[in-house]
Amino acid sequence: MPRIIDYETVLQRLKDDGLKCHYPNGGAFGFASGAKVRGWIGPADETIKPAAIAMARSVGEPYEANLAAAAVRIWQEYLPGDVWVMPAAHWAYEMSDGSRDWLPAAVEKLGLDPVLLRDRNSAAAIEFSMGESGQFQGFVQRLLERLHQSDFTLAFAGRGTVCTVHHHKQLWWVTTDIRVVGGLDKLAAGWPPVENRVG
Repeated sequence: MPRIIDYETVLQRLKDDGLKCHYPNGGAFGFASGAKVRGWIGPADETIKPAAIAMARSVGEPYEANLAAAAVRIWQEYLPGDVWVMPAAHWAYEMSDGSRDWLPAAVEKLGLDPVLLRDRNSAAAIEFSMGESGQFQGFVQRLLERLHQSDFTLAFAGRGTVCTVHHHKQLWWVTTDIRVVGGLDKLAAGWPPVENRVG
C-alpha cells in the first residue's frame, strides 16, 4: 500500500540530488543547471513559451490516460525504485482550497487516510513502490483529469529526475540522467511536435 513520507526526508533526499525547492515547504523542485527538459502535452495550449515548444511532444487522446500510462513506462523501464507524488505547494492548501472537492477521495482510494495529509503545510510525499504501478497510474491520471489551478510533482529520489504534473494536462520532465532523456525521447518519438497543435 502507498505510504506517506515526511517532508523533512523528501527535502533532504532531493537536495542531496542537487535539486532546489522553488516554494517554501513545497514540492516544486528543479535543478539550478545541467538538466534536460522534456514536455509531454495533452490538449493544445497557447500559453507554452516558444522556447519550451522545441522540447515538447503532443500525446494523443485520451490525454490523461495516455500520459499516465507513459509515465508508468518511464518509471518502470528507466527509473526503477520508489516514486514520490506531492503537491507543488502543500497539502493543507490542496485539501482545503485548491482540490478539496475531489482530492481527499483520490487519496482515500489509495488506502490512505486523507486526514493524515489535510493539515500539513508541507509537501510530504505519497510513496509508491514498483509493485504499486496500477495505483500510481490511477492517481496520476486523476491528477491530470481534475487539476485546474495547481500542479503536482513526481520525484525519483537518487535518480536525478523530477516531473511536473501540470494542470493543463501536461507532464514536464527535468533530469540530469542522459539515459532517462533517451528513454523519454524514444517513447515520444512517434508523437507529433507541439507546434502542429498550438496556435
